[in-house]
Amino acid sequence: MEFTDGSSPLRITATVRALGSSLRGTRVDAPGCSLLMSGDRVSPEPEKLWFKESSAKNLRSRDFLSPGTMLTTLYADGQVPPAVMSRVLSLRGSGILPIAGGEVMGEGLRVRVDRPAAFKDVLADGATEYLKPSGQRQGFVVLNCPALHPKPNTPTPDTLTLGQLRTVLLADHMGALLRRQGFAVSYCPTLPEDSDIITFLRALGIDWPTVPASWTNEEREEKVQEALENSPYREREMERGRRTSGGGGGGGGGGGRKAEEGENDGALRVNLKRVFQEEGLLGYDPSLGTCIVHRDSVSHLAQLDLATVDCTVAMATALHVTSCQDEFRQQQIAVLWRASGATHTQRHLVCGPVKTPGCHLTAAQYLQLRRGQMKEASEMKYGDQVEGQTWDDIIRVMTSATVRFELLSTVHTSPVTLDVQKEGGVSTKGPRGGVFVMYNCARLHTLFDSYERGVEKGLYPEIPEGSQLDFSSLKEEGEWLLLFNYLIPFSELLDQSGQALDCEGGGARVNIKTEQICKFLVSLSKDFSSYYNRVHVLGEPLPHLFNQMFCRLHLLRALRELYHSALDTLNLPPIRQL
Repeated sequence: MEFTDGSSPLRITATVRALGSSLRGTRVDAPGCSLLMSGDRVSPEPEKLWFKESSAKNLRSRDFLSPGTMLTTLYADGQVPPAVMSRVLSLRGSGILPIAGGEVMGEGLRVRVDRPAAFKDVLADGATEYLKPSGQRQGFVVLNCPALHPKPNTPTPDTLTLGQLRTVLLADHMGALLRRQGFAVSYCPTLPEDSDIITFLRALGIDWPTVPASWTNEEREEKVQEALENSPYREREMERGRRTSGGGGGGGGGGGRKAEEGENDGALRVNLKRVFQEEGLLGYDPSLGTCIVHRDSVSHLAQLDLATVDCTVAMATALHVTSCQDEFRQQQIAVLWRASGATHTQRHLVCGPVKTPGCHLTAAQYLQLRRGQMKEASEMKYGDQVEGQTWDDIIRVMTSATVRFELLSTVHTSPVTLDVQKEGGVSTKGPRGGVFVMYNCARLHTLFDSYERGVEKGLYPEIPEGSQLDFSSLKEEGEWLLLFNYLIPFSELLDQSGQALDCEGGGARVNIKTEQICKFLVSLSKDFSSYYNRVHVLGEPLPHLFNQMFCRLHLLRALRELYHSALDTLNLPPIRQL
């Protein structure tokens, strides 16, 4: 739906801002109100005057609440003046959810949304504006994955650790999110086509850029080497006494330090501490000192230069997605790139470790284990029909979903602990991440397949336009919960990764809520599953029941598209039949 009349899609942020302004008696466009997720609620900052409710229990009586403690800070004894109450209840405006009523109770001032009007606003034209970011942004982002750079050989699935696999999946997810917001995205490094690592990544649904196996980047490497040799931060012979930080690619120390220094006499050295001090780079490790420039460091920088060759803006943002074990080395690379003359903004997205108590698995072994478990679980549930290309594709996608949700559902700075015992298996039932999400998405496709078969048999008419329906028939609490907690807020959820990149200051590290899409989908699937198990959507083919059935189908069709939109940010195609 295109809002050509000057209105805009309903937004939680706009509603919370307007409610807060009405309560304070200030302009609706007052600045300073942004969304924070806190448990089950959404609150405006800095005032925190209102909370968006999200639990089924609280949504039975209210949609937004201004707690009594907040009211007492504004009014004597917490008594809301009649004029203020009138202003809150008569609130209208572009993007603001329609208000049906409200009252002051023991817990505070509670407000109820005009739910039929909200259902109609969102669903009447297919909810398309709620399935994409609220606006298109501009910028160029390089997603650099250090785990995939040659050291000196191209990594293989058998050398890739689970912690490194986590960074690759995170880079892939971030790229999809940023592209949805309008950013141009480039991935680094390019990898040899038909290599084992590319085959492995494709099995996970990752489309990483490739070059012919015979391709070289020697010309750029020579330019990088020359730039570093001519850098003002190059350390000359007379400055040798200073501490060396190990080297943008080389190993470090211990008892072999003197022998190593002898071997590296005449090597190119760059004073990294001078770079980040004189260039004003914040958040870098103060122990970065003099760095010996090794060949794999030069190769890494040349790949970064290649990744920015198509940049059409004045300055790109390079987002280095790295494991905590590799963070120090990647800081060396980042500062070396600056020393070579690169002026692009650089941020570091650092991932915590992946732990597998009781055993050690490479990325290849982990994927093989999960694929085998997925096939075994499918055979136990569906029997002999689990064969052929269709089922091979289903198992591949379900395995990818399992892996992605296991590694991406945790805050990126926190460790992930995996159960990789062979007898553990992968369940196709219960709220267990990726499999559960994909199963519920497939249930929606099955529902609409059943409806279409009913149409073909003459049991049901075609779904009418939303403008012809009376959405007041959507009275089941699960229906409002699905609209209010998922369809309406999704657009603002998509906005958040780009907003985090825009934040100035805070140093080299950037913290992005990369786990939110996975958590959103799991929570959505739990609430949808509960609703679907409780409500019979396709009722008897009786005309007096059609309005409610069609309203529900409009809601669930929008929900199906919501699944597709969210899964697309994880590069997971929907499973249409299970």
